[in-house]
Amino acid sequence: MPTSSPESMPWLDSYAPGVPHQIGDVTQTLPEMLAESVRAHGRKPALEFFGRATSYRALGDAIDRAAEGLRRLGVAAGDRVALILPNCPQHVVAFYAVLRLGAVVVEHNPLYTPRELRHQFEDHEARFAVVWDKLYDTVADFPADVRPARTVSVDMSRALPLSKRLALRLPLPKARSAREKLTRSPRAKRVHRWEDLLAHGRVSPAVPGPGLDDIAVLQYTSGTTGVPKGAVLTHANLRANAMQGRAWVPGLRDGEEVFYGVLPLFHAYGMTLCLTFAMSIGARLVLFPAFDVSLITEAARSSPPTFLPAVPPIYDKLARAAEQGEVDLRSVRFAISGAMGLPVQTVRRWEQVTGGLLVEGYGMTETSPVALGNPIGPTRRPGTVGVPFPSTDIRVVDPENPSADVPTGEEGELLIRGPQVFQGYWRRPDETAETLLDGGWVRTGDIVSVAPDGFVTIVDRRKELIITGGFNVAPSEVENMLQQHPDVEDAAVIAMPGGNGAEQVTAAVVLRGGVELDAEGIRDFCRTRLAAYKVPRRVVRIDDLPRSLIGKVLRREVRAQLLRDEA
Repeated sequence: MPTSSPESMPWLDSYAPGVPHQIGDVTQTLPEMLAESVRAHGRKPALEFFGRATSYRALGDAIDRAAEGLRRLGVAAGDRVALILPNCPQHVVAFYAVLRLGAVVVEHNPLYTPRELRHQFEDHEARFAVVWDKLYDTVADFPADVRPARTVSVDMSRALPLSKRLALRLPLPKARSAREKLTRSPRAKRVHRWEDLLAHGRVSPAVPGPGLDDIAVLQYTSGTTGVPKGAVLTHANLRANAMQGRAWVPGLRDGEEVFYGVLPLFHAYGMTLCLTFAMSIGARLVLFPAFDVSLITEAARSSPPTFLPAVPPIYDKLARAAEQGEVDLRSVRFAISGAMGLPVQTVRRWEQVTGGLLVEGYGMTETSPVALGNPIGPTRRPGTVGVPFPSTDIRVVDPENPSADVPTGEEGELLIRGPQVFQGYWRRPDETAETLLDGGWVRTGDIVSVAPDGFVTIVDRRKELIITGGFNVAPSEVENMLQQHPDVEDAAVIAMPGGNGAEQVTAAVVLRGGVELDAEGIRDFCRTRLAAYKVPRRVVRIDDLPRSLIGKVLRREVRAQLLRDEA
């Protein structure tokens, strides 16, 4: 499929009625997009956090005030500003305030270990950071040549309704536990606090904003190799993907939809579906700092969701809760699943309890992230990841020779081209050249088959990343950590089948002579050095690791051996 003529795009016939083939020109930066929503939906709720609502007008005011506060700290166009925040109103404000100044947002997972965070800070060299107060000391302890010049501390609990803030102060074990989950005072006596940023008035309209081709976000990903690196996403990339999402869902009502922000905003999937797409249509974004069925149940009583982007395990848990009468989900008209395979049984169960549609999409950080989706209508095909979005083209090529297309129906590596495709990896020209090919095609590393009508089925991953809970785990990173354990001589990390189509990080280890396997001890060793989702769920002893002629561990053979052993 080397061309982009209508004849080479058979999937267009499967689009739901009303979905355009092209999205048109991108004319707005992200701050301009948000400003339009403020003008059109000023009095309507933009955010909700534990029942406390923020209108679009108030959101716009807070963004302008935070932008002025950041400007006075020294943030200027082109500066990288690191965000390390859970889902909370301050995260949304900080994201757009940084962009308003033409600066670059660098998102981070707040669950990362200090070692993981430091690696990213060494790479992007951000001079400014806005961080959850529980992580302020972590950043403050970075070496002087890595530590940002200015770090702003965010107490997430300040965004709670007054009644809940007062309840956190009660001298009760339950209140103390809740308070410890939300906030922790930094050690330093003098700290730049979030509230201080908002005290200087609004940023002047004379302060220039960004251009469409300016970098908006550095989004760290393991990409098609195992080393985390920053994907460069422009305002045009991210605005285009929000436009594509809007075009893909016929029947959306601007200013009326209620999105549930259960996906982390620091992840590319949550960033686009919640931070940009939802804001672009004037939706109410209900934020959850972590997924918890009881929080969903409470929020649904007063603000029933209409649109839920999530991952399969979340849909399964919520469907079970609905079946047991704990929550009413019949208000959800649209649900889009991504980040991992969506089992057909999950679709059936979800649609039975909601009466709405659940479809699977496909993307990667390098495509902002969504590039394909199942049509929102009768032509959808469960078990596939759907067809290319408007203004998006695909090719299927020989993985060893990406310039050679394979015949329709044969398996090959998926290439994607469209306005959402990233600009390359931050300061990594060699890896950019390997992934971003001439003509704007990005290599996905995924092996697919494409039906004659354009529906794409994922067959395998050429890249050996493990996707667990919607996050990428690079086997090499976990293997390097395992090899530092005194009992481990060598290790291979692979994905083994988990429940509901999920993948389970599994370590096959070769132990040193005379040592007995202490699986839990090895996992404890990893917990202190890796984010929780990277820690192997299982540790299995193996006598030797199969290797290629050049000595590379053959992870696929390890996986096949463990599957045989289980059988």
